[in-house]
Amino acid sequence: VQLVESGGGLVQAGGSLRLSCAPSGFTDDDYTIGWYRQAPGKERERVACTARSDGATYYLDSVKGRFTISSDNTKNTVYLQMNSLKPEDTAVYYCAGWRLFADCVINYPHNYRGQGTQVSVSL
Repeated sequence: VQLVESGGGLVQAGGSLRLSCAPSGFTDDDYTIGWYRQAPGKERERVACTARSDGATYYLDSVKGRFTISSDNTKNTVYLQMNSLKPEDTAVYYCAGWRLFADCVINYPHNYRGQGTQVSVSL
């Protein structure tokens, strides 16, 4: 399994960024794709995830209403649209895969991970 992600960058507070993740190697639709972030000196946080099979979604409370996770199955790509960004959103964001949607919800360690992309939000 590979997760190839793109997007990220530097943006001012209040701005927007979109992350993309293209999973490959899964042999069925029983998997979940999402993102977690890691900031220096902070705990890892899973930000959002979506189940391939039924489109169920999960969001970290602090990003609800600002971030949207979506899937384009024709392109086999998952997107994380991040709006109204805040400095506290600054972190390395990793596309991650879980075998079970529930594992993402309960913050269980991911089964697969992309290379990570830096998101920096300035004041």
